[in-house]
Amino acid sequence: MKVAVIKYNAGNVQSVLYALERLGVEAELTDDLENISNADKVIFPGQGEASTAMKYLKEKKLDRLIPELKQDFFGVCLGQQLLCEHSEEGDTPCLGIFPVLVKKFVPENPFDFKVPHIGWNNLQNLKSPLLEGLDEAAFVYYVHSFYCEVGDHTIAKTDYILPFSALMHKDNFYAMQAHPEKSGLVGERILKNFLSL
Repeated sequence: MKVAVIKYNAGNVQSVLYALERLGVEAELTDDLENISNADKVIFPGQGEASTAMKYLKEKKLDRLIPELKQDFFGVCLGQQLLCEHSEEGDTPCLGIFPVLVKKFVPENPFDFKVPHIGWNNLQNLKSPLLEGLDEAAFVYYVHSFYCEVGDHTIAKTDYILPFSALMHKDNFYAMQAHPEKSGLVGERILKNFLSL
């Protein structure tokens, strides 16, 4: 199986490659359009800032390629947010695959909720083959200040200040706000499920 991990000058890519290696998958880190098009699976990882990442995608014409891909595609963290319509981070138009907005967490009381949301939190309302073998006791690891709204394509939610899309699915596109590569056995299971879809 050929797995492409999209390079777009954001952090956290190496830990995703290591996580795949632990599952016996040697993925290629690439921003080459042909390599991505020819992969069996594509993973879009990331930590970083929305407008900077979108600028890089546009420079490499990845903003046009990604929505056209037909193979299973997995966006992680910033990679999930950039698959949405628009992000409040840098007032950034995104790829528009998921018809929801990305908003900044605004706690009513900053003493009750810190932003960014950092740490372990559980998944709720799970519904997808991507989450096979998991239940609402499944905890994943988050680091984010912006969240994807809940919508028709939400396949799991997490509650922090308000419910948000923990995972989403539309057609061949899957996405996750938390970091599977930092989420222990639960994250490993989600990556395994994605690879075997």
